[in-house]
Amino acid sequence: MTRSFALTLALFVFGLGAGQPPQPSFTTALAAQAGAAPATRGAQPPRTPATAPPAQRPAADAPLPNAKDSIKFAVIGDTGTGGREQYEVAKLLNEARARFPFEFVLMMGDNIYGGESPSDFVKKFETPYKPILDAGVKFYAALGNHDEPSQRFYKPFNMDGKRYYSFGKGDAEFFALDSTYMAPAQIDWLKDALQKSKAKWKIPYFHHPLYSSGEKHGSEADLRTLIEPLFLENGVDVVFAGHEHFYERLKPQKGIYYITEGGSAKLREGNIRVGSEMTAKGFDSDNTFMLVEIVKDEMYFQTISRKNQVVDAGTIPRREVAVAANTQ
Repeated sequence: MTRSFALTLALFVFGLGAGQPPQPSFTTALAAQAGAAPATRGAQPPRTPATAPPAQRPAADAPLPNAKDSIKFAVIGDTGTGGREQYEVAKLLNEARARFPFEFVLMMGDNIYGGESPSDFVKKFETPYKPILDAGVKFYAALGNHDEPSQRFYKPFNMDGKRYYSFGKGDAEFFALDSTYMAPAQIDWLKDALQKSKAKWKIPYFHHPLYSSGEKHGSEADLRTLIEPLFLENGVDVVFAGHEHFYERLKPQKGIYYITEGGSAKLREGNIRVGSEMTAKGFDSDNTFMLVEIVKDEMYFQTISRKNQVVDAGTIPRREVAVAANTQ
């Protein structure tokens, strides 16, 4: 079953497909609520040179809190090339553990490009990340459109044989989704899992971004129609994705922070649409990875380039707490 067929089936089953009246106010309402321009794939500004990188500084000069008992993790996406860029980013990722001992790594999909023989898994995963794996750090993979579903049985990906799954770490629960085949059964599972979760932080991650300023792909509006309502209903604050071969942090959309990290081995240089009003920070001139730390009701993050420069950093408050503070 292709991704488009699975999404069409899900849209039909959930009453969102053919025969439904058009809803031109959706993107207008989105922009009004989020204070950002709506995500569309229509007219775009004329093509201009690559997005200018934000101010940069050495990673060691911009430390995360490194608090005791905090949740520390890394985020990588679109990694499985076996090429020089992947190995260089992996080396920096390993070196980062000396100053920031992250306990696990989220993978945004496209984990293994091309062949998937045992030697491919060695070259494209086990070898570049060997020092991290040897240290006992776990990788939790989501499936991308270039991944064979059989990857779910590869033990180092910690998928436990499932195409979609969740796992808890402290006050957070992470929900790995298969955005290539978003069939009704997966949507039912996600709805139930989010509703039952007692975690303060509910963090979905998957391959295809619901919002993107990428010229190559852009926002996945059909997927967004299916799963964003579940995020809004169940207190999701942050969503990670890949697919676009760059880094982009979107302005909050309906109160949710969406972050794309799909440039940890491949790079689509200059592909972030210049002038996009959705973009809070974009970086499409080098490969990147992320370090993230959750300290109680705040999420701290760094995005680091292949030159070991911090290209984005900040703090995301848990929405429930931020809203309560604003009403006092």
